[in-house]
Amino acid sequence: MNVDIAVAGKTDKGLVRSGNEDSFKIVRGQNLFIVCDGMGGHQAGEVASNEACITIEKCFTQMADAILGASGLKLPADFPERGDLLVKSIRLANRSIYTLAMSNNNYNGMGTTIVAAALQDDLLNMAHVGDSRIYRMVDDQLIRMTTDHSWVTELKQTGAFTEAEAAEFTNRNVITRALGVRENVEVDFRADKVKAGEIYIFCSDGLCGYAEDGEILGAAKECGDDVSMIADTLVRLANDHGGQDNVTVIALRIVSVDGKSNLKEVAPVTVSNEDEQVILKENEFVDKLRAQKKSEVIPENNSKTESPDETVKTKPRNLPLILIFIVFIIVVILIYLSVTR
Repeated sequence: MNVDIAVAGKTDKGLVRSGNEDSFKIVRGQNLFIVCDGMGGHQAGEVASNEACITIEKCFTQMADAILGASGLKLPADFPERGDLLVKSIRLANRSIYTLAMSNNNYNGMGTTIVAAALQDDLLNMAHVGDSRIYRMVDDQLIRMTTDHSWVTELKQTGAFTEAEAAEFTNRNVITRALGVRENVEVDFRADKVKAGEIYIFCSDGLCGYAEDGEILGAAKECGDDVSMIADTLVRLANDHGGQDNVTVIALRIVSVDGKSNLKEVAPVTVSNEDEQVILKENEFVDKLRAQKKSEVIPENNSKTESPDETVKTKPRNLPLILIFIVFIIVVILIYLSVTR
């Protein structure tokens, strides 16, 4: 069957932060969509979020058959094929970030949230860890497809506090799950049939942590079906709220759905932590992924890297500045000597 989509994404460092620790990937050939919000000092958050995006992309584009066929990676539940691959890829991203952090003191404690989805025919497989979100916009409603893994959400779920009361807590932004901070990870998963006209919004908490759901709905509705405008508008909305955090948005519109598949929806479920045997198998795949990265001549996201020729050309341009500085020092010394005589 055929599902036609329109998709666009945008990320922005906001108005306060000096750098951007968010990352996102849209892999059109795989109908794969990822938003990650990194955390950690020494730019480690950027490393973690980028590592998650790259690892999951490679799992889908280069190692899908091997991952799906590996009995040692078997999940404790039966999911659609693309959903199975998505959860396993997120687990591998967790392992990859964790091992990187253990091997470099500058990366100690780094991690990232993630929301990701893979479209398989008319079924959208969704998985997440942390407090980034996926929304579905349909019939003038904005529906949360994910539940935040955060301290404040867990407090609200106990029923002991109202949403307004919980929002006043000092540590309301503390997350309870992230990729890379522990050896294994729990992943929340669901799979829903899509319908023509629906719009899905993937975002980091730079948006949903500062703008209410009603504001997000209102801003997105004004953009109509234009996914690029939705992404731009929602990033601007976050910055209009002070831009305290990095913000990333992917907008996905289901343009048309030709027919119906036999794929079954999956109600929201938490995939439990890996056991030791699964972790050993994951380490094997992480080693393979690392070997592939080392063998690549062109690094990922290398559009800003200078070519060797450009690097060579820039060196002579610095020489006049050095000569001027040396002459200036000599002149200062001569003037000093003439004055002191």
